[in-house]
Amino acid sequence: MSTTAGTPAAPRGRVGRPRARGPVADGLAPRDGLLVAAAELFTRQGYGATTTRAIAERAGLRQASMYHYFAGKEDILAALLEGTVRPSLDLARALVAHPSAEAGAEARLWALCRADVELLCGGRHNLGALYLLPEVAAERFAAFRRVRAELKAAYRALLAGTAAAAALPGAELELRADLVFGLIEGVILIRRQDPDPAAPALAVAAADGALRLSGAPEAVVAAAATQGAALLGTLRTG
Repeated sequence: MSTTAGTPAAPRGRVGRPRARGPVADGLAPRDGLLVAAAELFTRQGYGATTTRAIAERAGLRQASMYHYFAGKEDILAALLEGTVRPSLDLARALVAHPSAEAGAEARLWALCRADVELLCGGRHNLGALYLLPEVAAERFAAFRRVRAELKAAYRALLAGTAAAAALPGAELELRADLVFGLIEGVILIRRQDPDPAAPALAVAAADGALRLSGAPEAVVAAAATQGAALLGTLRTG
């Protein structure tokens, strides 16, 4: 082991310790910095074209350090994908369980739609576009697909409780649920055309549109918007 100017060389066993700061990750914990870096690279230059070395360097880490936090690129993508769904699923569960006497299904569905669009549009990068990657069909991403399916089921449950959809036959209800869920996730494509949409206005418009797809008349849509906004405020501060 060599030394220079009387300074001992670093022990060989301590390989890849995270650096304190990085180009996109200043002030972030290393794991969060890797997610931020990967989000930028995956959405800017493509998942397939992004290497783990590029992610680590963008986060200000050595490549070996990245493996303290993620086993590889697929694990990073899985974490990013689940992060776009789990907050909405947590809210959906709360809304499904919310007492109907305090807020009808229309208001709760409106609240979920608005919050979900805000989540999909709220980040710097259009992570929802990663849903379209062919790699997401692989077994490694089964957990993400299960969470997304559970979220869609919560949409269906709220939709089924609305006055307009309550009498629909099963096949028609499934179709309406598909349309509502597709409308909300459609903001992914809007962000491809306009990277910086007016997220609050888009979220309200999408939530209103979802209620119209359910068959609700305009008076019900307006009332659901007022009640749904108040309900979101209560849940977020509660």
